Amino acid sequence: MIGRSGAMEQSGYSQKQIRLAVWGISAGVFLSALDQTIVVPAVPAMAASLGAGANMAWVISAYLLAATAATPVIGKLSDLYGRRRLQLVSILVFTLASLLCALAQTLWQLVAFRALQGLGGAGLMVMAHATMGDMVPPRERGRYQIYLSGMWGLASILGPLGGGLLTDLASWRIIFWLNLPLGLLAYIVCSRALSVLPPHGQERGRIDYAGCLLMVLTVLVWLTYLDRAGAMEALASPMMLGLGAAGLASMAALAWQSARAADPLVPPRLLRNRVLVMSFALSFGNAILTFAAMFLLPLWFQLVWHTNAATAGVMLVPFLLGFVAFTFIGGTVLRMLGRVRMVMVVALLLCMAGPLGLAWLGVTAGGVAAASCMALLGAGIGLIQPAITVAIMNAAERRDIAAASSTMLLTRSLGGAFGAACASAVLWGQVLTHWPEGAVATPTADGLAHHLGMLAQGAGSHGVQVLLADSFTFAFLACAGLALAALVPALTMPDRPLRATLAEADKAEEGTA
Repeated sequence: MIGRSGAMEQSGYSQKQIRLAVWGISAGVFLSALDQTIVVPAVPAMAASLGAGANMAWVISAYLLAATAATPVIGKLSDLYGRRRLQLVSILVFTLASLLCALAQTLWQLVAFRALQGLGGAGLMVMAHATMGDMVPPRERGRYQIYLSGMWGLASILGPLGGGLLTDLASWRIIFWLNLPLGLLAYIVCSRALSVLPPHGQERGRIDYAGCLLMVLTVLVWLTYLDRAGAMEALASPMMLGLGAAGLASMAALAWQSARAADPLVPPRLLRNRVLVMSFALSFGNAILTFAAMFLLPLWFQLVWHTNAATAGVMLVPFLLGFVAFTFIGGTVLRMLGRVRMVMVVALLLCMAGPLGLAWLGVTAGGVAAASCMALLGAGIGLIQPAITVAIMNAAERRDIAAASSTMLLTRSLGGAFGAACASAVLWGQVLTHWPEGAVATPTADGLAHHLGMLAQGAGSHGVQVLLADSFTFAFLACAGLALAALVPALTMPDRPLRATLAEADKAEEGTA
């Protein structure tokens, strides 16, 4: 039997080298995760400052859209130029984009710079997974994955708290200035920690640039469609019909390109595996629910409960603690059960219970009741993600582990990009559709932007405040409906026993050859 030290030596790296490298990539994960969460409680302040209104979701969606496009490209570039080089370039891009975000003067400047930030953030996340796969043997990978999960969890808690506090005490721009010293520190740590990696990649992968471009175009068209639907553009208008036609055409073009490309974004053989297809769908849905919740909850606190940004960040802690705790618990339970279906079903029931509780309690909810519902939602989201990851790694052939991992990250990014946009469209669509007669503002996106600041302070008319509370209730019900729909693939997906060893995986591949 090969012990832990022997397994590490066979990987070509010592335990000390691996530990140092994992700390290096963990610094990058923390930087990327912190930026995704620290922005959330500052969104209303950004909207009031830049006149974003119903378009504020683009501050989040732009980051995720760019990350979606960059994920497959960065992975293959690192195969060509080396992990360390791509990690350092990603940190530099991320830090420069943070500086530009801090200096942005208009909404669309901020959106553009957030997209650039997404390119850097995607590099940090992709390189973390790729470096872990290069250096750590599969049997030891779970041991070191705790470092990455811990950094993500820490950023998930510190982000909303710090974002709300800094926004209230100073300005939302401070959250971007903060990335400059953090980026410098991460660059120094990664430069030294990853010095043991080869300076160049080991293989030359072909990049499907046309597929990447078509994917970005497809996502951008549908995000624009959702944005205009949330602003109450008539669905039968020439603009909406044109966007819908363009979206369908770009999807068809993407499918055609994937079929003819030598190395497509998603290898077609993965889509012939039923477990993988359903797991990718669940990953997409879970990301939508996660980012919808991260978008809705801080707004709910500030616009309905009339809290400031700092308090809204504090009130998010139960959701984030539930998420972090059950991410760790999920891994342990999966090892005990040896199957994933029961964990997935329980997780999705929790994801339903949380939003249903928030919708039922509404504005009358006490602090403890609201915190309990948010903890249930966070627990469900945190519990299902490791189950999805394990199901994908268990179902994929060994030759497809990297491709399956990249596709999973791709579906997460896509779901995240759509999550905030869908939540924004549902929420503001309800507000503008049922805007009360006699209210000061007119039912347009610009009128809504004008009243965001007043509503946050409780200064809006009573009818508008009641409507806003009802609109959040509708949005929470939509989240519960998404969790209910996700039960279909979870219940119908084949529940295969989890492979205990790589030898079992080899035998399974021989049996299907």
